[in-house]
Amino acid sequence: MNNHPADYQKAIEFHGHCCPGLTIGYLAAKAALARLKVERAAAEELVAIVESDGCGIDAIQVLLGCTIGKGNLIYKDHGKQAYTIGNRSTGEAVRIVVMAGSMVPLTAEQEAIKSAVFSGQATPEQEECWRRLQSERTSRLLAAPVEDLFKIQKVELKLPVEAKIFNSVICEYCGEKVMESRARLQNGKISCLACTEEYNRGW
Repeated sequence: MNNHPADYQKAIEFHGHCCPGLTIGYLAAKAALARLKVERAAAEELVAIVESDGCGIDAIQVLLGCTIGKGNLIYKDHGKQAYTIGNRSTGEAVRIVVMAGSMVPLTAEQEAIKSAVFSGQATPEQEECWRRLQSERTSRLLAAPVEDLFKIQKVELKLPVEAKIFNSVICEYCGEKVMESRARLQNGKISCLACTEEYNRGW
């Protein structure tokens, strides 16, 4: 048995395992809820803009109720552990960025174990060592003061419009339905993006 908070356990179950990346997202989400003084979004009350596709995004979805399907999770491929959370009702928003040095770097030996695990070449002993190391790193994060992990600041945020439901049209090439707003005309026929020939002159 573990003594994880119920919301953290839900994030673990959704993600599939416990790891430092998920924990960072969990703590960032908790910080956002506290700073904005809000609860989990039932619909689109909150908007999350995430700047990487790492493990932490799963915790953002679970704790904040911001998901692709609801239209209130926006992904920007900036390669940063940064999360901007906005409250539609007040217009307030905070940007939460993981600070450099917030996690203890791995030793050369630990890096070697990590490489073995991620390449599928690890021995059972190395796999157990990696699980133990990840558990220790996660515990340190959970015990750390929020201000030691994140830079948190209020920001101006132009909130995107709420999700819309568009009419569908039939692609005349594959016969599948496609949102009207994503359809193209190709040789005078309605075409979905997958069937549309790419035109690129390198600009």
